[in-house]
Amino acid sequence: MRRVCIALSTLLFSAICLNAQTVTHPEKGSSERTALLDTLRPAVETKLKQKIVFVVNTINVQGSWAFVDGRVQTPDGKVPNWKNTPFAQAAKYGAQSDGISALLRKNAGSWKVVTNAIGCTDVCYVDWWKRFKAPKAVFPYTE
Repeated sequence: MRRVCIALSTLLFSAICLNAQTVTHPEKGSSERTALLDTLRPAVETKLKQKIVFVVNTINVQGSWAFVDGRVQTPDGKVPNWKNTPFAQAAKYGAQSDGISALLRKNAGSWKVVTNAIGCTDVCYVDWWKRFKAPKAVFPYTE
């Protein structure tokens, strides 16, 4: 009986560990997806000085970490007005994209933005796993 209990305990522990390492992709309309985007939105709107919506390519969640990748646009579906933003110079020379990548972490039940990058023309998050000690599996690409 003791061996059975030990075997079951080991099996349960392994299942819990594997579940903690699973990357999930919150569906459109889910409360987790809404919470992530609603957490990210104010930081982005502050940088862009205008209301935005996200066109999501990817949301990966693993444990208390989340990675969001997509595009920003105005509520009427247009590219943001880069004028009077930190991105105005790049936009002037055609070097500004509408891409957004963000890393979030859940702390005390709430998502917080760890970092984000708007308008990258390359894979700006390639080293975020190392810089922020986030799980590699949450990112679509790492170095």
